[in-house]
Amino acid sequence: MERRLVAILAADVVGYTRLMGDDESGTLRRLTELRQQVLEPLIADHRGRIFKLIGDGLLVEFASVVDALACALAWQDRVVEREAAADEDTRLRFRIGINLGDVIVEGGDIHGDGVNIAARLEGLAEPGGICLSGDAFRQVRGKIAAEFEDLGELDLKNVAQPVRAYRIAASGPQPLPGERREMTLPLPAKPSIAVLPFVNMSGDAEQEYFSDGITEDIITELSRFRGLFVIARNSSFRYKGRSPRVQDVGRELGVSYVVEGSVRRSAERVRVTVQLVEVESGNHLWAERYDRDLEDIFAVQDEVTQAIVAALPGRLDAAEFEKGRRQATESQSAYDYLLRGEWFLQRGGPADGEALAMFENATEADPNSARAYARIAAWHAFSIYSHEIPTDTAFEKARDYAERALELDDSDAKVHALAATAYLNLGEHERAQSHIERAMTLNPNDVEVLYRLGAVAAYHGKPQEGLDWMQKAMRLDPFYPDSKLEPLFDACYMLGAYEKAIDVFRRWRNPPIHMHAEFAAALAQLGRTPEAREAVDTYDRNRPKEHDVSEFAKRHVRLCKFSADRDHWLDGYRKAGFEV
Repeated sequence: MERRLVAILAADVVGYTRLMGDDESGTLRRLTELRQQVLEPLIADHRGRIFKLIGDGLLVEFASVVDALACALAWQDRVVEREAAADEDTRLRFRIGINLGDVIVEGGDIHGDGVNIAARLEGLAEPGGICLSGDAFRQVRGKIAAEFEDLGELDLKNVAQPVRAYRIAASGPQPLPGERREMTLPLPAKPSIAVLPFVNMSGDAEQEYFSDGITEDIITELSRFRGLFVIARNSSFRYKGRSPRVQDVGRELGVSYVVEGSVRRSAERVRVTVQLVEVESGNHLWAERYDRDLEDIFAVQDEVTQAIVAALPGRLDAAEFEKGRRQATESQSAYDYLLRGEWFLQRGGPADGEALAMFENATEADPNSARAYARIAAWHAFSIYSHEIPTDTAFEKARDYAERALELDDSDAKVHALAATAYLNLGEHERAQSHIERAMTLNPNDVEVLYRLGAVAAYHGKPQEGLDWMQKAMRLDPFYPDSKLEPLFDACYMLGAYEKAIDVFRRWRNPPIHMHAEFAAALAQLGRTPEAREAVDTYDRNRPKEHDVSEFAKRHVRLCKFSADRDHWLDGYRKAGFEV
């Protein structure tokens, strides 16, 4: 019995049974031609060997995982090109799974878990996409420019141990952030949950900030349990104002449980109703109503969080929650201002003036609110790009407020993450690294911590590591907002994956003006001079008078710790035609 370590690629046609039912002879002819004219030569070019044909599927072995993935990427691209002229309902599309494993070789056939895992991963890929095991990922990481999404540890059918998996998005046009994604996200190995925005039952639209804030705080508190997988606020709030089926939520967000609720605030009283629903069955596992004085809202949040956890299978240790619990403030009025500030940020941007006013009000109501000071620090750090205030003033304020926040509370993950952002924008790289690492220690499930960790890693000379962390964040936040695209774009550029950076830019519905300058740099690096010139013209035509590209470039490259990365950006700007 011969054994060897090989890379296995498993592929099959999406919707093959339906296609055969609609046109058996035509589908079979087209698939045979596609395999003979496109796939077999492509496999040979990448030193692969087909060892089994199974109806609409193929099993292929490669000596190298890099060859297997390169072949899979080209495979999906070629199929998209070849099928572009066909009607949408009749197009041939493939799912592909890749694994590196020890296999048994008998004659020309191959058996074993190495093959089984590849086949199971193929079933998890979206149409036109690729899914690979953690063992395969480790071999290709940093060697092929692709965006990998970490799916976590997955339980695969007939496979004894959980398998870590990664996915590469489908070829062709991708859904824009916030658009409906017609795919089913696989369930993580640990209990997974989404908290939908609580309905404002107060009869006053101005109370939306309060119900939204209560929801977000419960999401934050649940994320402190390391044994839970909790969907981020942005993706949960995609369902605001809707009444979705929990099964649809579970499919779109990849979770097993959904929390629904409502908030009614009247004078100094508040009523919170909450229910926990199992996605698969639709059964209500737990429901409760809380009628309390408004000053008891923090206690209500704690009770809701612990009741949800207690109702989940495999109850988690309450001590884990108590150890990480951090209230943003002890003051009800300061808390109210914080909620209003967060509400404005969601509707404006990092330098929203109304948000700043609310955070400043919070510090007046509670001079010991570290979270409020950290938000103000981040506001001033970001304001250097919007020219809201002079750069030197912004730097000074960002540093002062960050230091004040950290003095007040050294045990709040969000405070450390916000401080890391401020220091990164200030070019104080060691302090940024120190605080984002501290934030990860305190709460590695917080999506903002993961996003910011990815940004810090990318600007600290580790763009692939940065992309990996951002992909982890995006699994927690499947409908991530456009604001997360800038560090993603920058990481791709610094990795030299200019085509990927351009793809990221095109996902923006309304990119900030300065991003047209970065877009021009990526185009110029590919020698796409006419397009780069057009991006430069767009930037020059739309930028505010005081938004000078040379000043922006100085601020932008300050993010980079190493001179090689700074020179890389400046080279792109100059090739695009900017005088920097």
